[in-house]
Amino acid sequence: MYTTSYDFGDESVAVRSTLPPATVINGVKATLKAMDPNLAATDVYTMGDLMSIATARRRFQTTLLTVFAAIALIMALVGLSGLMRFSVNRRTREVGIRMALGAKRRDVLLLILKNASLLVVSGLVLGFACTWIATRLLKSFLFGVSQHDPFTVATVSALLLVCGLIAAFVPARRAASIDPMQALRTE
Repeated sequence: MYTTSYDFGDESVAVRSTLPPATVINGVKATLKAMDPNLAATDVYTMGDLMSIATARRRFQTTLLTVFAAIALIMALVGLSGLMRFSVNRRTREVGIRMALGAKRRDVLLLILKNASLLVVSGLVLGFACTWIATRLLKSFLFGVSQHDPFTVATVSALLLVCGLIAAFVPARRAASIDPMQALRTE
């Protein structure tokens, strides 16, 4: 079903039909010409076109916000990965001692991932507080969701938790493969 709108300066006509838009447009133009040869149908839009025009600004804002959010997520992952790499490098001697005393690779991997998860969870807790405040300020941009939508907050939190643990996995795996003798020689 299609709805077509015609704008005649101050006048407009809306036609609802199950026929294709081109057929309806030709029929309306023929009817207008039969009524008055001086009338011309201009600015012919389908209802989909009108909806697209009406929501174009919000779509642009949403796309822009999505791009900025993706950039922020990538920057957070790079920062977390760098922080974990720095932490592992500082603890190379400790990891070497643990492995020399019999710690398994799995134990070292879990130790590093535990530290990373503590960082990510503390960041999420701080993020919850900031979200609570920011949603009050950004209420006008929220379309189709409530001010404190639990599904959206839970989904984003899960995404950040998974991404944070993935970013920490590479340095953790590297720490687990450290040769104990080489680690004890480094300062």
